Parts: sequence; structure tokens; C-alpha cells
Amino acid sequence: MKVSPTHLFKSNLSSIGVVFYLIVGVFTSTEIHGQDTLNVMTYNVLHYGDHCQGSNNSLHNYLKTIVQYENPDILGLVKAQIIKLSGNDLLGVSPVGFADSIVVYGLNSAYPNKYDHCPVVNFANDPDGDIDLLFYNKNKLGFLSVTNLFTVQEDFSLYKLYYKDPNLSVTKDTTFLYFILNHTVSGTNSGSRDHQDSLIIKSLRGNFSYLPNLISMGDFNTHTSLEPGYQLLTASADTSFIFFDPPYLPDHKLNYPSDWDTNASLFSGYLNTSTRQTTIPNSCGTTNGAKGWYLHILLSPWIVKNKNYINYIPGSYSTIGNDGQRLGISINDSTNTTKNNSVPAKVVNALFHFSDKYPIKVKLKITPNTTGKSIPDPVVNSVTETRLINNFFASNNPVDNSINLYFDETLIGNNARMEWYDIAGRSVGEHEFTVTGISMTKNIDLMPGIYILSLEINGSIYKSRIVKK
Repeated sequence: MKVSPTHLFKSNLSSIGVVFYLIVGVFTSTEIHGQDTLNVMTYNVLHYGDHCQGSNNSLHNYLKTIVQYENPDILGLVKAQIIKLSGNDLLGVSPVGFADSIVVYGLNSAYPNKYDHCPVVNFANDPDGDIDLLFYNKNKLGFLSVTNLFTVQEDFSLYKLYYKDPNLSVTKDTTFLYFILNHTVSGTNSGSRDHQDSLIIKSLRGNFSYLPNLISMGDFNTHTSLEPGYQLLTASADTSFIFFDPPYLPDHKLNYPSDWDTNASLFSGYLNTSTRQTTIPNSCGTTNGAKGWYLHILLSPWIVKNKNYINYIPGSYSTIGNDGQRLGISINDSTNTTKNNSVPAKVVNALFHFSDKYPIKVKLKITPNTTGKSIPDPVVNSVTETRLINNFFASNNPVDNSINLYFDETLIGNNARMEWYDIAGRSVGEHEFTVTGISMTKNIDLMPGIYILSLEINGSIYKSRIVKK
């Protein structure tokens, strides 16, 4: 996507729920730089935040150990506990600001000032208390938006990031990378998760004419490759919306069809459920050792075929901490087989205590954009250019009695106008104010419902769908 020094492209995303955070990049170098890599990791962190797996302090420290070893640039956590929006939030479980505490104590304590998280969204108000969280290396990537594709029991959201190409000041061109975090319905009957998988594809068709640089990752709870949902994602006749599961394609280490539920020994190195044979260290989650392959990282054809500056590094897919000899035993078991030397002993211990799932990862190669030319993202609606002068996002969504707005420091002193519209398009409230800092809280006097927030600064208008509790 072509940009000017003060412009970026913003896609006209689905109106189902978008949170924008537009970032001004400052690039001064005029030299063309070489290749870069992105380490992408996803993890089912069952009950992270409610003390079921242990105290939050101890879990932050275990995560720090894992992050220090793996050094991910993208970390997608699924099944974290819903985060309180305020002290009187009865729906939330994890403490207020829990995502920030993960950044501070679990990530940046490993690599200082490296990580940030995408806005926390919870359209589902999931009674089980599960949400997904996406963290990223802010030195390499910037956040643009998160769109709620649909909600069926849990949220399925589309995150849009951009690569901070060091050549941007020369080429004026950016590369976008999209993520979907998944946690589909568990159980031996695949009907409910098949439905969720079908809605993912339906929603993607509503946003794109074919898949861009996009990764769908998380816990799919799939028991065999023949489940209709997995087939729809990886073997559809519609090749415009098909994903690749790296151990099969492009790595050719495995062949379809596969029944890892019945024949787990054939997939021993890929199993990621469970890290524990018994209820030690706690009864939170699944036992009986490595037995299932539920976490996957699915890649779009653009990424596999290197169509637009981002390319999967062949053979880089792995299950972290699984040495292929964990079938039916714990990750740290050394009595029934050889000692687990796939990662350092400290990391084995952290993986054992942090979650009942193994994390998985891939690596991506980023080719420098030296020409200023890239394939436009195949968005269904036209892409419009917007000036980067109002860097803000609504951080708490749904909202209670107030909303937090964040601004770039260059906007301090500017006048702003905030207006609320109901779903019929009628104005139901407005407020003018002066930007006095990078973070501001505004009270909301609205009945519970769905609204569109319109915020205008210096003649530019941005809109976001907000749920008022």
C-alpha cells in the first residue's frame, strides 16, 4: 500500500465492530535495509488470570522464562480470563489492567520496552470468562485495527498490523499482516466448531476477495483432519480462501488424512495437549500427557508463496518443549523415557507450570520493500487514504460509564469533538473538548446498547462501534 510521509492507508473494514489505533511512524534513514524475521507463537493459556493455574505473579514469571527463550515477535494467547474493565465490573475475572501486567511482568521484563498489546475486546461477554489477547514487538510492528468478525460463544476477531519497514522513508510503502485468534468449541462432536469455522470463512469473504497476508492461529480443538471445519479451512475447493497447515504443506512432513486422536503416536512431535500426565501441579485443565493436536497455525497462500514481502520459513513450525517422546507423559517426565532436552530445563519447568498446553510457533521472513511497489490488499471495499493526525483508540470496549481515549502527543492542544449515534443513525449526544494529554477519560451518559462513536480532530473524522453496558 502506497503511503506518503504523513499518510497511511486504512481499510474500510466490516462494521461489526472496529477499534482503531493509528500510529505515526518516524523514519529518518535513507538507506535500504536487508531481510528481517518474525517469530510467531500461539498458546492456550487456560485460566490465565483467575489463579487456577497459580498466582498471577508466578504465572507472569513462568511466561517471562518462556519468552526469554523463544523471543516471539507475535504472541497470541487464547483462553485467558476475561479482564475487569473497572473495580465494580462483575463480569470480569482477571484484575483491571491485566493485559498491561502481562506486558510489564511477563514480556517486557524479559526484553525491556519491546512489547505492547492490541486493544482488549470482549463482544461475547463470554459466561466462561474466556478472551483472546494479541501481543506484538512494537519495534517491528504497529497496530492498526481489530474487527469483530462474529461472535458465537466466543469472539473471533481480525487484527491488522503493519510492518515498520526501515525503508519506509524511501519507498513510502507498507506491508500489512492480519491475524485471527481462534478458540473453537471442544468435544468429540465437531458440529459446533465446524459451524464456527464456516463463519470464519464467510466473514473473510465479506472482507476480502481472496486472502491477504493472514494467519489464523490458536486452539481449534480438532480431533482429525477429516472434520468438516478443518476440511473447509485447509481443503476447500475455493482456493481463494484456503489455508496451509505447515507440517503438511509446504513442509511435506505429514500426509493427509490424519487421525491424531486415534493414532497419536504417528504425530508425537506435534501433540500439544497436555503438558501434564496427572493433576500435578494442579487440577486445572487436561491430564494424561501429550495426546491431542489442537493448536494450529494456519497460513494464507500469500505467506506460503511469498506473494507480498512476507514468507513462511520452511521447516520452522514446531511444538515448543515437545521432543517427540512425550506421548502420554508429562513434559518434565524423565522416568519413562529420556530426559527432555528439547529446551533448557528451566523452560521445561515453566511450560509444565504455566499451562496444560504446549505452545507452537512458526517463523516468517520479511523481504525488504526496496521498490515502493506492493500488491494491494484484496479488500472487498475500496481502500481510502487518511491523514495520520488523530492517533487514538477506544481502549475499553464494551464500556461502562466512561471511555478511555489515547492520542499521539503531537495532538495535545488540539480541539476535538466527540459525537454518539445510535444504530438508527440518530445523534444521541456530543461533547467538545481540548486534548490535554496522551490519555483522557470521558464520562458516558447513555443507556445500554450499541452505538457509533464519531471523533473529529482538525477536520478528520474516525468512527468506531462501541457497546455500552
